[in-house]
Amino acid sequence: MEVIGFAWKTLRDRKGAFAGAFVALLCAAALVCACLMLLETGLRGSVSPERYAGAPVIVAADQFVRETVDKGDGETKTKAKPLAERAWLPESVVGTLRRTPGVSKVVAEVTFPFGPYTGQGWESAALTPFTIARGREPRAGGEIVVDARAGLEVGARLRGYRVVGVTAQALPSQDTVFFSTAQARRLAGHPGMVSAAGVFPAVARAPQGAVLYAGDERGRLEFLDAEQARVKLISMGGALAGTSLIVAILVVVGTFALSIQQRQRELALLRAVAATPRQIRRLVGGQALVVGLLAGVPGAAAGIGLGLWLHSVFVSLGATPANLSLVVSPFPPLAALLATVAAAWAAARVSARRLARIRPVEALGEAALDGGRLPRWRLVAGPVLVAGAVALTLVLSGLDTEAAATPVTMLTALLWTVAVSVLGPLLARAVRLVPLPWAGASGFLAARNLRATPRALAAVLSPLTLMVAMTCTILFAQTTMGAAAQEQAAAGTRADHVLPGASAEEIQRIPGVQAVTRVLRTSVRFGLDKYPAQAVTYDPRTMDLGIVAGTMDGFGPGSVALSGTAAAHLSLSPGDQARLTLGDGTPATLKVAAVYSRGLGFGDVTLPYELVRGHVDDPAGTLLVSAPGVTLPGTAPEAATTGSADPQVTFVALGLIIAFTAIAVVNTLAMATSGRARELAVLRLAGTTRRQVLRMLRLETLCAVLASAVTGTVVAVVTLAAFGAGMTGSAVPYVPPAAYALVIAAATALALLATALPARLALRTRPAEAVSST
Repeated sequence: MEVIGFAWKTLRDRKGAFAGAFVALLCAAALVCACLMLLETGLRGSVSPERYAGAPVIVAADQFVRETVDKGDGETKTKAKPLAERAWLPESVVGTLRRTPGVSKVVAEVTFPFGPYTGQGWESAALTPFTIARGREPRAGGEIVVDARAGLEVGARLRGYRVVGVTAQALPSQDTVFFSTAQARRLAGHPGMVSAAGVFPAVARAPQGAVLYAGDERGRLEFLDAEQARVKLISMGGALAGTSLIVAILVVVGTFALSIQQRQRELALLRAVAATPRQIRRLVGGQALVVGLLAGVPGAAAGIGLGLWLHSVFVSLGATPANLSLVVSPFPPLAALLATVAAAWAAARVSARRLARIRPVEALGEAALDGGRLPRWRLVAGPVLVAGAVALTLVLSGLDTEAAATPVTMLTALLWTVAVSVLGPLLARAVRLVPLPWAGASGFLAARNLRATPRALAAVLSPLTLMVAMTCTILFAQTTMGAAAQEQAAAGTRADHVLPGASAEEIQRIPGVQAVTRVLRTSVRFGLDKYPAQAVTYDPRTMDLGIVAGTMDGFGPGSVALSGTAAAHLSLSPGDQARLTLGDGTPATLKVAAVYSRGLGFGDVTLPYELVRGHVDDPAGTLLVSAPGVTLPGTAPEAATTGSADPQVTFVALGLIIAFTAIAVVNTLAMATSGRARELAVLRLAGTTRRQVLRMLRLETLCAVLASAVTGTVVAVVTLAAFGAGMTGSAVPYVPPAAYALVIAAATALALLATALPARLALRTRPAEAVSST
């Protein structure tokens, strides 16, 4: 406690020296807390039922694909993954439930998309329950009942149907339209099947082949996209929290290193007056603990607000259902606080290690002179980190799935950046080679400063390099994938028109139309592995998948075509039998007809249209039309990839890391400039004008930005080349020049601003007062 008390007294007298560390730790705590909130929501989040709220239990088909794996020693484990489409229940199960002793009522339901509405039969109104406020229930095929929020009155028409009733209720997050029971069954397109059945009163067990849903599990059944969103939040929250923590540690280590460099003279004097190495380490560690606690508490609180904002953004982007509420518990703030304090303590101890170990006289000498020599630990750790980064880069070049490649891409860029930071003084020596004779006295002073303080310069280069490397990697990994998918789709789409939601029969009757290909988007699973898929009525006049093995001649029922990536993963080739699970859980065994090269543009699996049409929630797809010289309403061909990652969501999530690195850049440069107040005052006393000092600082900053831009770009290019080699087959990333220029311009502007503002504040003090006060 004595050490903590002494550390607190030194902090009160050195607030400016620790301000930068405080800001870095506060931002780190907020970022880690927000990411952990997403992770916890994915693990523990629940959705309250709306449509099923009035039923005690719901019986439906299993909405998961399950696989039992052998763990060895006679033990097995069953793994489950959510289905992409709704699994339907045989209507015979409803009859079984009605014959169950003690059951008084069973309400069957069919549900299907009806434009922006959820369509249902009036028989299922009792599940909520819905009641008629005006009019009556639908009886004929052309009649509907709308909910209270529709704003329609009895007698109005909606999409060709006449409104005969309006309900007294409306569901919070879905607009509902009721049809007659017979018409709903026809529109649902699943004869002999129901989507669910409500049982009154509750039963203890579901019939064989069905699953019982009660409590909040009813909401998970009702909102299947919520279950998929939970899975995404788990993977995204975990990966983002891990990446954020690594970035935070890197930033905090750099910030504390700079803080201790600025206080090196003070700590050296303590060594000179008989302070032991252990006492120095305990002092620095105590200061770090105090700063960590002071920053971690408000940072974790701010992280809760950041998590709420992130959740709202994901909802607005459609990545998370609005009724999947964010879980707010003590765990993320406490974990973020502990991580922040631990990072601060470790960073401070590492940064003060050398100063605490050397002799007092040597400590004073190092405080006066910056020789720029690499400590022994850097000489050892640097090559080891470079070797690790090379190994990880080679691993990345062999990954060809987005789920595996994305986190490894971030980790690769981070590891290269850490290696650069450890070897930072060597990079700082390279900056000294930048010629500045054209800049006059300011250039002379800037060149001298760059040569004299390589360690201080290295502390500034690290966050700048991190910002450029991470920003370029995050942005241009997406553009590389998007450009490759667009190129493949454009090369493989031979159609003259792409018509979403059109009727194939009507288009085929238009004179001049030569071929029409129906396309549905879905996903399938081989075992538990998920692959994006398309279902087509294949016609070479509208689509060219880039066949590399086998043939698409006679492609139809019983056939499947695979991308080269999927075929390699599954060890399948033309003529082999492929066992897969359709989006709604229906198993299928198909013969591999062909292997193609344009998987990014068209999906990894191509299936017959007739096979898939009855196994998707929304059978409305896209038409590819070959009609030379015929004018049809439509759009130009677009990338047809069905990858699981949403670029907007990825940009928002990883954009937080970019923002954190930008804050680190501003923070570090502001600290570095503020710590030079005495040096700037001495220059003013020596006759240097205020304008010359500011110009000198700008030149130093521009040199640092130039070195960081080059280094960060090299890190990003190496990482993106490996990413592209695995994901697209090309080691040449797609980097839009305007976007890259914007990244460099933003880094330059931030660096100049972070240098200019504290410099102008420091120069307001009279030189004599500044020298005497420091």
